[in-house]
Amino acid sequence: MNIASICQPVQPEVLEVEKRLEEVVKTAPRQMMEPLEHAVKNGGKRIRPALTLLAGKFYQYNLELLIPMAAGVELLHTATLIHDDTIDDAYLRRGKDSIKHRWGNSNAVLLGDYLFATSAGFVAETRNIRVIKLFAQTLMTICTGEIEESIYPFNKSRELYFQTIGNKTASLFAAASESGAVLSEAPEDAVQSLKDYGYNLGMSFQIVDDILDFVGQKETLGKPVANDLSQGVFTLPVILLFESLDSDEAKRIKEIVEKDKSAGTKLLVEAVHSSSVLEECFRIAESFSSRASSALKQLPRNTIYQSLADLAGYVTERKS
Repeated sequence: MNIASICQPVQPEVLEVEKRLEEVVKTAPRQMMEPLEHAVKNGGKRIRPALTLLAGKFYQYNLELLIPMAAGVELLHTATLIHDDTIDDAYLRRGKDSIKHRWGNSNAVLLGDYLFATSAGFVAETRNIRVIKLFAQTLMTICTGEIEESIYPFNKSRELYFQTIGNKTASLFAAASESGAVLSEAPEDAVQSLKDYGYNLGMSFQIVDDILDFVGQKETLGKPVANDLSQGVFTLPVILLFESLDSDEAKRIKEIVEKDKSAGTKLLVEAVHSSSVLEECFRIAESFSSRASSALKQLPRNTIYQSLADLAGYVTERKS
């Protein structure tokens, strides 16, 4: 099972979204074309725009509204990645230089801002006040999650971790599916179901991302292994590891991490791999995927339903 086969029912429309993204590059000021092309055509799976389209296909499939919304969702995601890499001082994204690494901090911030504005323009094309407000709220929520991650790098509890990834990642998945439902004039209970589906899918997706940060390969991930940990961000595997340690050992390791990030990172990676926390992380990711599937139960049984059910399974099986 791969993302292309799962999204096959909306593949022609995903290609139309791709064309809209290409237009962003072609119509940009000349000096911005190269970094924009690098950012927009950088190998993303396009899961979020596909999710908007799939959610919109249960009811009134209005592509005049859904295509720009899907493009807006993808550009919002791209903009957040550019800003994330700038904040984290990351040099790789999807196996290529990050915008920050190639064009510098200031240009990366401004390019991200440009894409935020462009994504808002796409969403405004829907002329739907509800989804325009949803877009604005989602951007605020993502920023809140980023601030939470920055303020509490070494002191996350499991609850704070879930709150942070809910804000940073799951909120955009939820906005993608909710906006598709709203623009298709779905009944309110179906809108809520698809919103819940997207949120839980996003939670599972991020937990698997955090697992892959420990077990993936640099070539597959497109970024260094243990990248989050090396930036001082404690994700679920490390949080569960600390939960399993006695207070003295946890304090000792935290002191090493705070004094020598490189040595601390190596120590924590070894400790995670020698424990059972990754298996527990997978069980938690699968529980969120199961909740996503359960949220679909009241929706019509058709090829779109099956695609969304398959997508919930895919996020816990992927390798990148």
